[in-house]
Amino acid sequence: MTSPTAQPYHHGDLPTALLRAAVELLEENGAAELSLRAAARRAGVSTAAPYRHFADRDALLSAVAAVGYRDLAARLAAAHPAPVTAEDLATIAIAYVQFALERPGLFRVMFAEPCDPTSPERVAATEAIHEYVKNIVQQAFPVADPESMAIAVWSLVHGLAFLHMDGKLDAISADDVADRVRRAVYAVLGVSNQRPTPPHLVA
Repeated sequence: MTSPTAQPYHHGDLPTALLRAAVELLEENGAAELSLRAAARRAGVSTAAPYRHFADRDALLSAVAAVGYRDLAARLAAAHPAPVTAEDLATIAIAYVQFALERPGLFRVMFAEPCDPTSPERVAATEAIHEYVKNIVQQAFPVADPESMAIAVWSLVHGLAFLHMDGKLDAISADDVADRVRRAVYAVLGVSNQRPTPPHLVA
């Protein structure tokens, strides 16, 4: 018996249907309830069908994580394609934290669930995010070591995301979260929280 919300898939598009179902389950119930069988039921296919494309749960999680990395990359690029000021970088940081708060199940799978480290799709998506962070850091801090600075900036923003997700920092409203993230970025960069004409970043 299929789930009442299951939708039929087109021939040849079973992996996409399963990924869509897995993401829906994650966003409804978190990773604990996600399994190949649950994804199959949500997609409206037999419980044996997913094994044609995913060897096990970790393989499915890796594919889902890759979807998350691509969605996150698109969100960050839309926030600001080429940051050159502290406010630009803060805008990207805010987009990162908001993504985590809006899609916590997906975000946790991306960063806190075991995945298949040999998955080419997941590795490529992870590397794309890393390169994006390194590139924006190079633009903002042209004389700094890009690798070290990228790790430092990512650690700050990633830590803020999990602190909010885990309730260590109150997420009363989106505006409050944005203001807190902006102030944290400005504090680390050593610039004043002035808007709408913030200073340019300096190495």
